Amino acid sequence: MGRVKPLSLTLLTCAIFYISSFAESKLNVMFITLDDMNRDSVGVYGSKVEGTTPNIDKLAGEGLRFEHGHVTIAICMPTRAVWMTGRYPHNSGALGFTKIKPGVPTLPETLVKNGFMTGILGKTEHVVPSRQQAFGYRRDRSEMANGRSQELYGKFTAEFLGQVKKADKPFFLMVNAHDPHRPFDNRKPANERKLAVEQEGTPKDKKKGKRSDYPAPSRIYQPDEIAIPGFLPDLPPIREEIAQYYSSVSRADDVVGRVLVELEKAGFAKNTLVMLKSDHGIPVPFAKTNVWRHSTLTPWIVRWPGTVKPGTHETEHSVAGVDFAPTVLDALGLPPMKGMDGRSFLPVLKGREQKGREFVYTHINTIASKRSYVMRSLQGKRYGLIWNGWHDGKTTFRNESMVGLTWKAMAKAAQNDPALAKRVKHYLYRSPFEFYDYGNDPDALRNLIDDEEHAELVARYGQELLKVMKKTKDHETASYQKALGKIQ
Repeated sequence: MGRVKPLSLTLLTCAIFYISSFAESKLNVMFITLDDMNRDSVGVYGSKVEGTTPNIDKLAGEGLRFEHGHVTIAICMPTRAVWMTGRYPHNSGALGFTKIKPGVPTLPETLVKNGFMTGILGKTEHVVPSRQQAFGYRRDRSEMANGRSQELYGKFTAEFLGQVKKADKPFFLMVNAHDPHRPFDNRKPANERKLAVEQEGTPKDKKKGKRSDYPAPSRIYQPDEIAIPGFLPDLPPIREEIAQYYSSVSRADDVVGRVLVELEKAGFAKNTLVMLKSDHGIPVPFAKTNVWRHSTLTPWIVRWPGTVKPGTHETEHSVAGVDFAPTVLDALGLPPMKGMDGRSFLPVLKGREQKGREFVYTHINTIASKRSYVMRSLQGKRYGLIWNGWHDGKTTFRNESMVGLTWKAMAKAAQNDPALAKRVKHYLYRSPFEFYDYGNDPDALRNLIDDEEHAELVARYGQELLKVMKKTKDHETASYQKALGKIQ
């Protein structure tokens, strides 16, 4: 009997160890999103500005980065609805700043039903806001210096992961940085800032603070240090605003670095699939709330130890936001949600070829102001077709990216610059169709819709866009088909 006791104790010890480490052995998911960050602001994606994103660059070195990773709709709330449903806007009901239809299943709710703990930091008002039970752990931006404090993101990440360990469940944590969304950083030195102290229980209307209350980023950029996006003119006020933007980019990267440190400290780094993506391009004219390539082409990085080969630059497949939820469920070994339009790119993550990834299909419907500007685009790896369904020669375009310094500077300079005046006019009124060779014209400066050398490509893209609109039952199909008949 004396020999049996030590053996039983050994077995008991092993059983306890197995149970305590069970949750840590399951695959978890951390989804990090950046708010309004242009892809070319990221170092590993060729940023012309020094030292912008060291933490994001490190993450890319540990995993895979997509060259052709798009969002489906370049507006913050509806793009998140696409991520959470795997459906195009017309099939989820979230055409703009509207709720997902009641009968449409969502990713976080599906994961809860399958035994996952779910958490969200920031952007709580934009991620399935009508589904209050979707995320068991929630921290609003008002609790994190308006979504700008790496310290508070770190604190709440650690708090959530601590709860996960106690519950012994796998998790899905969505970390939404509010940078570099407007208002951009004011570029004041750290010692000149007056930070608001936010206590739990403080009324929300007293928590948001002013721009000067935001924490300082690790690097503050000066106007002579930055690069102006090629689709904008190089004017002094624009240089100032883009410098503010890059300082905000730096602060977003600080948040990324901090939450990844907390993931490592909690012991979950090796069994957590980390995805990082921006919700769309920079909030200035010709980017956000549009369907040009730089509107929807964003950084998309995936780290999955033991599955994704570190340092991979994936250049062959085009993926889109509508594919996010199907991929997460597939990676977790869970069945797809009913009615998803997207499809899993798990084979691509495992280094295999996947057919049918030549194009992505992108949208604009109703914007934050509740104005309707119907746009559809078919993007390939090199070319892109745009249909501006709202164009009538009279209606003018207006979005939130036209506040601030950049648009005012463009409009003023256009008064004495005919070339810029033409560019401003195009932004305001558009044309029915646009076609770009992004390989030679990445900033979409030359519309080739009437170029005879590209007529066959235009026709092909026009028909391919019609096919996908019909397949997905887009409510704008008839209008698009009528407009297409006038050019083909």
